[in-house]
Amino acid sequence: MNDDEQQEQPAPVPAADPATAHPPTGTLSAERLAAKALEARLLGGERKLRRREVAGGAGLSLLSARKLWRALGFPNFGDEDVAFTERDQAALSTVVDLVRTGKLTEEAAISVTRAIGQMTDRMVVWQIEALVEDMVHEQGVTDALARKRLVNELPALVDALEEMLVYSWRRQLNAGVQRLAVRAEAGLQASEEGREGDEDDAPLPLARAVGFADLVSYTSLSRRMNEKTLARLVQRFENKCAEIISVGGGRLVKTVGDEVLYIAETPAAGAEISLALAQAFTEDEILPEARVAMVWGRILSRLGDIYGPTVNLAARLTTLADPGTVLVDSMTASALDQDERFVLLPQPAENVRGFGEIHPVRLSRGLGKGLILD
Repeated sequence: MNDDEQQEQPAPVPAADPATAHPPTGTLSAERLAAKALEARLLGGERKLRRREVAGGAGLSLLSARKLWRALGFPNFGDEDVAFTERDQAALSTVVDLVRTGKLTEEAAISVTRAIGQMTDRMVVWQIEALVEDMVHEQGVTDALARKRLVNELPALVDALEEMLVYSWRRQLNAGVQRLAVRAEAGLQASEEGREGDEDDAPLPLARAVGFADLVSYTSLSRRMNEKTLARLVQRFENKCAEIISVGGGRLVKTVGDEVLYIAETPAAGAEISLALAQAFTEDEILPEARVAMVWGRILSRLGDIYGPTVNLAARLTTLADPGTVLVDSMTASALDQDERFVLLPQPAENVRGFGEIHPVRLSRGLGKGLILD
């Protein structure tokens, strides 16, 4: 062994812990690599195009392209930002072709695009939070660690989630066509019963039973709960409402904290859902009771929400209902009067802001078992 070989050799460097080691400058961590791979899969490839290139490739001015991107909820990008893929250009071309072939006006295309953007944005947030919550519960990890691991968990779920999304959209589109087009005329004719001479809501195009359910003492409860307990309470409330409303053939329009807004196609369907909601929360061992009100009348349906005096009256009636009970107005009571499934008890007249004097009627169960939940 020569002199050089006899020199003391440096101690071996221990292998770096991949969970804590920082990658050398210029290299990406495993987490970043996984995130880039997931992005390429979801976006259809690597970001290579600038906004003017995408707009030009679709045969659009940059102004028109930006209108559609804003409708989808995309952030603003600069001229030099390499932010798009070929799939972005193909999607833009799809919308442009609908307008150029006369299948949609530009205004309708933007409105439909906005609906897609807003609904998918809310859906994605909901799904991610559900997956993170499940990982925290099942794997016993922190919320922060679950969010990091999600990038590695998602690739195995993407195809199934996409398939379910398309399946659900087709089913919901069919149900929507039946509800909002095929059966709309019958509902309008039914809405005229007992409402002759009421011209204020006549121009509104759809007849629906509109209902609200409002948890009692939610504000005081929320002050005494930590974030996780409150989140579970809200989730239990929303899940129970969604189940009852769907079983009753209605549609959950939206939830706002402690309140849910729903609609049904007939007064009887609305009454069944309303009674089932009031009963469910009265019997629930965790949730407080709910005030419920329902009104049959005409509405305007836009942007996934509903508008009109019928909606406002149902909201006002909800505040008048006692916990665990259902109120309807006198005209809705007239539409249900001959149905033996319901008992209608007139209440004292009330002066309601925006409506003057109204005559609430308490709705109770008559003959029959009501909605049966599996």
